[in-house]
Amino acid sequence: MTTIHRRTFLRLGLGAIAAALADPRRAAASQGPVRSCVLLFMHGGASQIDTWDPKPGRETGGGLKAIRTALPGVRVSEHLPRLARRLRDVAVIRSLTSREGNHDRARYLMHTGYPPQGGALHPSLGSLVAASRERGTLPSYVSIAGPGQGAGLLGAAHAPFVVGDPTKPIRNLTPALGVDDARLARRVELWRGLEDRFAARVASPTVTGHRQVVDQALTMMSSPALEAFALEREAAADRERYGASAFGQGCLLARRLVEVGVPFVEVALKGWDTHEDNFPRVARLGAELDAGMSALLDDLHDRGLLESTLVICIGDFGRTPTINAKGGRDHFPKISAAALAGAGIRGGQVIGATDRDGREISERPVTVPDLFRTVATLVGLDPDETRESATGRPVATVDGGALVDELLA
Repeated sequence: MTTIHRRTFLRLGLGAIAAALADPRRAAASQGPVRSCVLLFMHGGASQIDTWDPKPGRETGGGLKAIRTALPGVRVSEHLPRLARRLRDVAVIRSLTSREGNHDRARYLMHTGYPPQGGALHPSLGSLVAASRERGTLPSYVSIAGPGQGAGLLGAAHAPFVVGDPTKPIRNLTPALGVDDARLARRVELWRGLEDRFAARVASPTVTGHRQVVDQALTMMSSPALEAFALEREAAADRERYGASAFGQGCLLARRLVEVGVPFVEVALKGWDTHEDNFPRVARLGAELDAGMSALLDDLHDRGLLESTLVICIGDFGRTPTINAKGGRDHFPKISAAALAGAGIRGGQVIGATDRDGREISERPVTVPDLFRTVATLVGLDPDETRESATGRPVATVDGGALVDELLA
């Protein structure tokens, strides 16, 4: 018999717990102007110059063309033709700035709104949203094609449910061959007895959180709402619109999860760390972003969901205007770009600007705390609400910042 140490067991997430146990639609939780939020995360740090803030004719532009958009006088990269036609629904920030140039630290910042601070574990935006909503039969925070970010001081019950490849069935959510309902019920009863005895000896939020995670897994295993993960039920033409990549199909899955009321979905597009061969890589990645995000916006709009769904596109940081000797762009937290659409957002505008070479912000710098304060307000969170850290220190939802008023509809 395989032995799992309790400390390891307590660290397991919802998916792993379901695996250990096994081998009607969710009610809308509208506690703010936004019912659901979709975070499209550009893993590795997308080049702002090669996407939302092109510099045609400049050495820093890399020879890429800038194309017209639905907004007079506004251009975006040639790699985003579909999104260019939908820019009336999108607000682009060209002046997002931070100081975090290390991937791990930057991802922490861009998911929590806080820079890493010693042993402090700040909850991610997804976990904050999940904790603020009524729990349904599906996880409240789903991360697709990427790990997402942990729940920090909120506990394991609000950590992301991670879906690796959205085109493949989710593993371990049905009992193993030979394990019928009665046998599974006996296993669960045995586990509950062990858990109850341990909890009686060790009063800990970790133990409570673990119990909640297991309960979520059991509920999910028997839920008809699992059909939301069945991408094969979509028409071939609809799947093609999103693109065949993991990101494109992840955006399609995000739409299906929003339809059944999942509050927060994150989809990662990996590969943006283009220290070399930036331009062929950006051509592929830009095409994946263009197809997936534009199809997502179209479907949310056509289904009447865009007005209640906030879509955010950000990444680790920006990339250098200077092109290095390997044809790549390096880390550049000083300037990056963001795109937002949907609930509460005044689309059809560009906020902030950079100089002609993209080396400096020339108008309206927006900090990460500014963006997080604005997003937190939109999703119905109190930016100034405090929670107690493990050391007893109060931690606010947002690390200061000021509202980006221009974003608000």
